[in-house]
Amino acid sequence: MRKTIYILLIAATAATARAQQTWDMSRCMQYAVEHSTTVQMQLVEARQSKTDYRAAQLSFLPSVSAGVSAQYSWGRNIDPETNTYNNVTTFNNYYQIYASLPVFDGFSTLNAFKKARLARQNSQTAVAKARDAKAIEVMQSYIDAVYARASISLATAKLDESRRILDKTRRQFELGDKSKPDVATAEAQVAEDDYNLTHQQNEARRTLLALKSAMNFPTADTLALDTTTAETAPVAAADDAAALYESFSHISPEVVSAENEVKTKRYEYLINRASMLPKLSLSGGVATNYYKNLSQDGVGEAYRNQMKNNLGEYLTLTLSIPLFDVSAWQSSRRARSNWLTAQLQLDDARRKLHDDIQQAVMDRDGYAKEIIQMERKVSSDSLSHHLNTRKYEEGMLSTFELRTSSQKLLESRIKLLQMRLLYVMKERLVDYYKGRNLY
Repeated sequence: MRKTIYILLIAATAATARAQQTWDMSRCMQYAVEHSTTVQMQLVEARQSKTDYRAAQLSFLPSVSAGVSAQYSWGRNIDPETNTYNNVTTFNNYYQIYASLPVFDGFSTLNAFKKARLARQNSQTAVAKARDAKAIEVMQSYIDAVYARASISLATAKLDESRRILDKTRRQFELGDKSKPDVATAEAQVAEDDYNLTHQQNEARRTLLALKSAMNFPTADTLALDTTTAETAPVAAADDAAALYESFSHISPEVVSAENEVKTKRYEYLINRASMLPKLSLSGGVATNYYKNLSQDGVGEAYRNQMKNNLGEYLTLTLSIPLFDVSAWQSSRRARSNWLTAQLQLDDARRKLHDDIQQAVMDRDGYAKEIIQMERKVSSDSLSHHLNTRKYEEGMLSTFELRTSSQKLLESRIKLLQMRLLYVMKERLVDYYKGRNLY
């Protein structure tokens, strides 16, 4: 009971510590990678590939087997001493140890070893690929969650402003400066902004749950996100997409995995083709036996003498030539088709990586320029809305025009928030293509 209480206290303390800390993008991605079941399964596969590699190494050694058998026989049989039929009860005891070694098998064993060695090397690439894929997935979910969270502040500010304008419009209506339609329009604006705030709060909860799911984070625990990511200013940078591709294509987990897949399919084709080639194997062994006629009285030849006298050795050289095997031919053709398919998939992976790098650089540079323009637009819309509010309060502007001005400012701020977050994501991707760690 005391140990259980300690465990619960430790778990509660850890959960409280997580709730009090702010989670930025890097920390979320690191947590997700450490707790990803996909990554854990790839690590299991990596350990299994090491076992398969050791087994492939041992396949070069001869196979050794031993056998022992005992046989009681009664009724009509052959006397092993006189080689004549009789009707007696006998006991036979056989011992054998033998070894077999393939001399030539069409290089099937060698290619199987190379395939296992490649699989062991590729296992680490598969782990890196799974980690990067999970990190990118969490990065996208994090951006969505921060965007929804930061939009709540904009929606709240918009609602507060609309309520303030409604209160002032009602007072002006009581004084006779505003009409009933003006009050109704202001009330409709408050209702719309209240709905938008509620909708944004629901969206924030939904995106936060999606982020927790992507991170494999306990849904009951608090996950406080660092919203300062949305305030990141763009940094001027000049990157050549072609140069990034040339340097990153050699270390990209996607491309390296596709290259290893091509090599693996080639080895599989060679292994299948070897089944249609002649095979030469060498085997040898030692055998002896003990025999006793239980129907005759007296003691037969001693056990030790029989084991020594019946001892024999043999050496066999076997040549196997396949003449007609449809299944082997079909398997070889299928393996060759898989090899050609893997080559096409490699070309597709390289082309996709090239396009992704070019798209990331182009998007990052485009978002950086859009942020500068949107900052100017937000500043202009903010000043314009401030002046329109003063005009509205002085009766020089209609409620509809003020509503249009307010909506325009909100859309500009939301657009700026979106551009900043997208820039952060694309900047992180470009850094990844430069060879840096995602998290």
